[in-house]
Parts: sequence; C-alpha cells; structure tokens
Amino acid sequence: MEAVWVVGLLVLVVVRWVQGYDYLDGVNGTATPPLLVDLTLIQSAKEKGAVCLDGTPGAYHLHPGSGSGENNWLLELEGGGWCNDIGSCVSRKTTRRGSSHYMRKQILFTGLLSNKPEENPDFYNWNRVRIRYCDGASFAGEGYNEAAGLYFRGQRIFSAAMEDLMSKGMDSANQALLAGCSAGGLASILHCDEFRALFPGNTKVKCLADAGLFLDATDVAGGHTLRSFYDGVVTLQGVAKNLPGTCTAKMDATLCFFPQNLLSNIQTPTFLLNTAYDVWQIRQSLATKNADPKGYWQACKFNYSKCNDDQIKFLQGFRNQMLDATKGFSNLKQNGLFINSCFAHCQSEKQDTWYGDNSPAIENKGIAKSVGDWYFDRAEVKEIDCPYPCDKTCHNLVSS
Repeated sequence: MEAVWVVGLLVLVVVRWVQGYDYLDGVNGTATPPLLVDLTLIQSAKEKGAVCLDGTPGAYHLHPGSGSGENNWLLELEGGGWCNDIGSCVSRKTTRRGSSHYMRKQILFTGLLSNKPEENPDFYNWNRVRIRYCDGASFAGEGYNEAAGLYFRGQRIFSAAMEDLMSKGMDSANQALLAGCSAGGLASILHCDEFRALFPGNTKVKCLADAGLFLDATDVAGGHTLRSFYDGVVTLQGVAKNLPGTCTAKMDATLCFFPQNLLSNIQTPTFLLNTAYDVWQIRQSLATKNADPKGYWQACKFNYSKCNDDQIKFLQGFRNQMLDATKGFSNLKQNGLFINSCFAHCQSEKQDTWYGDNSPAIENKGIAKSVGDWYFDRAEVKEIDCPYPCDKTCHNLVSS
C-alpha cells in the first residue's frame, strides 16, 4: 500500500507540473478538473479548400460562453512557427502543425482561455475558441504544390473558420477579441482589420498579439536571418496576395510580413504583449548556428545570467529596436502595450504568466489585468518595463 501511495503522489506532482497548470489543491483529493475542449473540424473545409498542408480539414476548439459572456467571443489563433521550403513543409504534414489528423481530440484551455474567474477574471465566461494552426504561414498562404502534395491554404482556413463560427452565434456578438501567440500573434496582426470587418459598427472589436512582434533585426553576424527565412515563407506559400495593400504598395512583400511595417496601418484597436528579450527571436533569429558557428552565444542564449557585457549590450540594442518599432503605434490612445523584460515567449496561454501569484508585472500590474483594463476601457495601458536585470517578477520564469 505504501508503494501505491508513493506512486499516486508522484502522479499528482507530475500532473500539477504539466504546462504550468495547477488544478489540484493538494494531495488530499480535492481537485478542480481541468477544462478539456473537443476538436471540431470545419464543416465546409473540403468544399472551400480550407485545408492543412496535407489536405485534411482545418479545425478549432470551442467552449461556449455563459451568463454575461454568452454573446461575447474570444478567438485565439494558435502559433507554431512557419515552413519556408518544400522540405520543412513536407515534414510538418505528419505533425499537428500540418495535419488535423495528428491533432489531439481534446486540449486544455488555460490562461486567457480558462473558464475559471480566479484564473481569467475578464474573459472566463465568454465563448472561447482556439483555431488550430496547420498551414505554416500565419493563416496567410494561398497556393498548391502538386509535386509535393502541399496545400498552402492558411487564408482559406481563417476565412472558413470565421464563417463557421458566425453560423454558431458569433454574428450576434456584442464584444469580440481576436488574439494569438507567436506565429498566431503575427496572424492576429495580419487579420485584425479583416476580423473587425465581419461585425457591425456597434460591436466592440479589438485584437491582441502575444509574442507576435517579430523584428527585422540584424543578427549577431550582421545578417538578416529572419528576413531570409520569411522570404521563403512568403514566396513559397503565395502570401503576398493576402498582405495589406497599404504596405505592399510601398515595399517588398517579405517586409510586409514583419509587424513593424504593418502597425501603422491597423485601424482596429490592438494590444501588443511582448517580452523585450523574446527567447525565440534570440535563439532562432539573432544567434542561430549559422550566425554563430563557433558557439560564442550558446551559453548566453539558453541562460541569460551567463551573457557577458558585450552580449547584454547587443540584447539591449534589440530591446531598443522593439521600442522604436512601437512608438507610433503606442501614441494612439486606442492601442495598448505591455512590454516586459522577461526572457520568455508567449505569456497569455500559460496560467503562471497570464494570471497567477507570481505572474510578471510592471508597476505591480499583471498581464491579465492590463489586457482587461485596455479592452474594457477601464484605463489606458502603455506599460514598458525597465531594462534587464531590474524586473524581479521575471526571475522565476523558465524560458520557453
């Protein structure tokens, strides 16, 4: 019996740890079950060609609203990187990033998708949706590669998902919020005004981009790693035709895939949630193996306490570029901003960063409250953290 009890205790500890989500009050058996939400395939996907890279239907998870939130809608566009050539896109076809066949039939809703007021005070009872990401171009591609059997249909997935959700009550929404994290955060910027156009003028519509502010920054070798990568995405997947004409009329389509070149044209109120030291960008854009072949940045990019003075100076320059990119955007009263000094990536999906006892804060104001105050016009929110290493609320975070 003692062995069984020990195994059971270990299981509880592991369950508490998964995804940073704490849903057990203790080992006494008291539990608040997690919210598991079923996968829904888009009804008209095949007919409309709204399919993943492998040709399977696009999909989403929907948890219906209740009470005062019954006619309010929060849509989150899932993230998960991009594919920029035939090989990388083909490899996604046998994963959830390129096929609904490999998607979990149920997923946990946490963070801004949680249904618990103590975890998500402003949006817990809204209709909450996660639209699955399986196209590899931030829901913006349009094309087909017959030789590789690759469907680049991100834009169609977005449009078909919107149509499906409108038929399920979103057309009567009083309030709506389009959100996204990482590649989904970029997608929420790309599709923000398009989302606004779905609703009548008296519907309150805003957008939230979490970790979507990918910069056209110079890497540690003086090159433009992310620009080259995005060029492959935009060219291969036929993204140009779905980018805002206000941008492509002035510059190359690849540059119009960078949010810094889109922010000034967004008409819909938008909130940018980002870390000034985004670990994805540090590892995958600034200090990649190609840009750092001798591994000078290897220790620093996985443990910022090991960065030397020159590396910290470089990272502070990246932070300054991010702040410069948002100046015009933040001057508009309708927009919101929360840029903290954590070394992290995506902060709205995880419960411990979205709303928790040790969540990141600026001037004692956390992320969930900042987003809620902005959305409901309770306060103007333009929060910019002091440079690393001053923010002590970040020190308990695990970079991911």
